[in-house]
Amino acid sequence: MYRTKQLLTGSNLFDIMNTILLSLLLVFTLYPFLNVIALSLNDATDSMKGGIYLLPRKFTLFNYQDLIRDSHIWHAGMISLLRTVIAVVSGVFLTAMVAYTISRKDYVLRSFITMAYVFTMYIDGGLIPTYFLIRDVGLVNNFAVYVLPGIVTAFNLLVIRTYIHSLPESLNESAKIDGAGDFRIFVQIIFPLCMPVLATIALFIAVSQWNAWFDTFLYASNNSNLSTLQYELMKILQSANQQVTGTMEQALQDASAGQTEHAVTPGSIRATMTVVSSLPIILVYPFLQRYFVKGLTLGGVKG
Repeated sequence: MYRTKQLLTGSNLFDIMNTILLSLLLVFTLYPFLNVIALSLNDATDSMKGGIYLLPRKFTLFNYQDLIRDSHIWHAGMISLLRTVIAVVSGVFLTAMVAYTISRKDYVLRSFITMAYVFTMYIDGGLIPTYFLIRDVGLVNNFAVYVLPGIVTAFNLLVIRTYIHSLPESLNESAKIDGAGDFRIFVQIIFPLCMPVLATIALFIAVSQWNAWFDTFLYASNNSNLSTLQYELMKILQSANQQVTGTMEQALQDASAGQTEHAVTPGSIRATMTVVSSLPIILVYPFLQRYFVKGLTLGGVKG
């Protein structure tokens, strides 16, 4: 009885400490984003006084109205959305196809192709050779530069291949007995059974594509029609850092003159842009979250 009571006491203590630590982690994780939301919903000139934490002090939607009035932002958002959707659909399907191929024991080149992909995880050509390669194949100032270079990555390939290894081999054998070919087996049997890990990989690709801006800077900065939302955010952040002094002086002059109704500052636009660019991923994640743990666990440990 004493032993049982001691174990229960230790278990309760662990639960209490675990709850406290996770609660603190939640606060530290959520506070920066909640603070950015509060700043985006607060009057820009009023935000310069400081003291904005979790709730806006002087609520306004003008920051968002000022942002969405810019047609270039809408176009950049559509480019980001388009590259994300195309990269997710093509990347997931083609990566799964290659993973199924190298998972087949009767494929003689599976070890060579697997090692070739693993090699790319440790050895990289570097920024300058990569740029020359992209330029020579004609992808500079081309929308395809957002999709083709990273359409099949080594990490995603290995995760999906490991998941396929956990599936019963009898599925392939019975399908072949019924006369199904390799492509039909992949599309009608393997692909549907891999939905948990494919949803996980889709989330990885979507977050990577939506948040990418450096490839736009390198390969498409001269073409405004290919500018992405994150690249526009980066330019706004740079502009805010360079012009913050003059903008603050102008905002203070407007405040002293009573002209603060439609004032904006680099800080307010920066916060608003951050919320707008983060919102799509936040909305998509709950739909894929139920697959996330299962897909990553089974894809990371060979069954």
